Amino acid sequence: MMYKWLLAAFICVPIVELWGILQMGAWLGGWTTFFLILVISAIGAFIAKNEGRKVWLEAQRQMQSGQMPGRAIVDGLCVLLGGLLLLTPGFFTDLFGLVLLLPITRPLLRTLVLQWLEKKMRSGSFTIRRF
Repeated sequence: MMYKWLLAAFICVPIVELWGILQMGAWLGGWTTFFLILVISAIGAFIAKNEGRKVWLEAQRQMQSGQMPGRAIVDGLCVLLGGLLLLTPGFFTDLFGLVLLLPITRPLLRTLVLQWLEKKMRSGSFTIRRF
């Protein structure tokens, strides 16, 4: 089941991103669009580095105080995925990557992920598979 979603994402996301790049290129011009993609990627890498450092320090602080760093781990995954999406050329992945990276919007997504995980664990359908 999961493989079908991954296959669909690998087919649909590049098509949508290419369409978005072509639309922006027609609106702003090719070189402006190219430089905009580069600037967004550079800014995203900077934000990902800073947010990743904050999440890492928070996880260390929680572990030193004897707490399980559950929220910090989910934040770390959000920062990692957001950084990867920002490095991917395209405007739609950049937008979603920023939502994952920014500390203003990340708590909403963290709450959704934690609720999803809790629901899966309570129903017994959460499994970790080894490859």
